[in-house]
Amino acid sequence: MDETPASNTNADLRYREKRTVPRYTFIASVTLTESTTQARMSCRISEISRKGCYVDILNTLPVGTMIDLVISRDQGTLCVTGRIIYVQEGMGMGVAFTELAGDQAKILDQWLAEIST
Repeated sequence: MDETPASNTNADLRYREKRTVPRYTFIASVTLTESTTQARMSCRISEISRKGCYVDILNTLPVGTMIDLVISRDQGTLCVTGRIIYVQEGMGMGVAFTELAGDQAKILDQWLAEIST
């Protein structure tokens, strides 16, 4: 039996249906900084796209929270600002990128080119 609350599952499904770009499996370390309090958390990314990512984290933040992400993997580091668009309690959060500087967009595009082939 699925123990995920229906509202969380429905939120994830709604966002999956609205996606305009493909999302890829992508495992990387990430440090989140909550914009208002500057609280930092270390966690993991499990999916990424040109417009956002999914963060695996047990203690989620509320929908709408603005965060700064520093995503690290063997081929470099990506710094991006995002907003939490959905939460799956005890599992993770969907994050939409809100600010991606030109040089950071190049890093993301390189990563996506590597994993999409």
